[in-house]
Amino acid sequence: MPTGSVISRSNSTAHALKQLILGVVLCSAGSLVSAQIEVLDQVVAIVDDDIVLASELEERVLGIKSSLEARGVDVPADDVLIRETIDRLILDSIQLQLASRYGVKIPDQQLDQSMTRLAQQNGLTLDQFRLALEQSGQSYAVTRESLRDDLAIQRVQQGNVMRNINISEQEIDNFLATEEGEQMTQPEYRVIQALLAASRSDDPTEVDRKERFVDDTLATIEAGTPFEQAVSVTQPFVFSGGDLGWRKLGDIPSMFAEIVPTLTIGAVAKVRSSSGFHLVYLADAMGGEQLVRQTDVRHILIKPTEVLDEIAAEALAVELKQRIEAGEDFGDLARQYSDDIGSAAEGGELGWTNPGQMVPEFEAAMADISEGAISEPVRSEFGWHILQVEARRDKDFSSEMQRNQVAGYIREQKYQEELEAWLRKIREEAFVDIK
Repeated sequence: MPTGSVISRSNSTAHALKQLILGVVLCSAGSLVSAQIEVLDQVVAIVDDDIVLASELEERVLGIKSSLEARGVDVPADDVLIRETIDRLILDSIQLQLASRYGVKIPDQQLDQSMTRLAQQNGLTLDQFRLALEQSGQSYAVTRESLRDDLAIQRVQQGNVMRNINISEQEIDNFLATEEGEQMTQPEYRVIQALLAASRSDDPTEVDRKERFVDDTLATIEAGTPFEQAVSVTQPFVFSGGDLGWRKLGDIPSMFAEIVPTLTIGAVAKVRSSSGFHLVYLADAMGGEQLVRQTDVRHILIKPTEVLDEIAAEALAVELKQRIEAGEDFGDLARQYSDDIGSAAEGGELGWTNPGQMVPEFEAAMADISEGAISEPVRSEFGWHILQVEARRDKDFSSEMQRNQVAGYIREQKYQEELEAWLRKIREEAFVDIK
């Protein structure tokens, strides 16, 4: 959305803007095509408690021009570019003043991480990115502080806009029922296929030889030979084909559409078509059935304290494990001794956990014991744990993932609508005097 679309002006303001454009632009031979902005130490606009300087306007316009030209995009006429840039600077000023009032601060560590991500998006290290900026005549320090402002503005926008966005389960259901929703949530597959051409009109003996060769190649792959290596042979027959890339199920060739969803990643299947014999290899997949190995676990946590030092805490954990193995109830001991307030009252029950949900030491201990077994005391950042795995299962999260995907899409649509409305509101409520 062009920023200018959220700003209205009176005729007198428009006249003042024209005078501004004439004051900051040097025209060559009466044409604005080759205009350059002159650095002026003057106020372009007053925005509540802040001001916009002509030097800021010049710097921003030149930056926009440079960016558009580098991307091969047509640069708008100078008067349009200046007007929209002033609008953008005014809105930025309003939002940065709001950030100051809300106490929004972007720590240096977060800023450094964002600069690193920005460099990586350009395929550079942070040092290479700094050098590239300096070679293009831009200041790394200025770019860094500009990013700090951008992050502060993003936080203000999210805080004011997201609270107005609600997504109901019915909205998700309605979207899933549409053609767009069905297309969006289809699983995607990356398929590689190798074809050994064989027409049905060929000599039957030759066709049989080719099919046996394909079967032998399939057996070689299933025995561990990489697919690409197995189908790259040139004797006695040559395969053709290649990577079909990522495709939605509806975009996969019909001859493969039934077999591909039945394959696990890395699996190969043989398909016969009018063209010959195909070996279909599923290189990767997204969506579809999403099985996650879950563990039902409970624990007792003993935290070292000033009263109970590290050695004593470990000793207590060892003692509790022995008492459980001697027949005492795990849940009763958890309620009596566990320092995990959240689970102690439930007898140490943590419920079904997903991979990566627990700290690494806890995850490792949980993976090492069988169902019903009690772990040795294990130390994590929280203290000493005794674990018992009660059950394991594979749960399909495909439906939840689809709904989360649709909710994210709807949220993004609503966010843009709410953001435009909010920008109009703060612009209308602000005091702005364009000089």
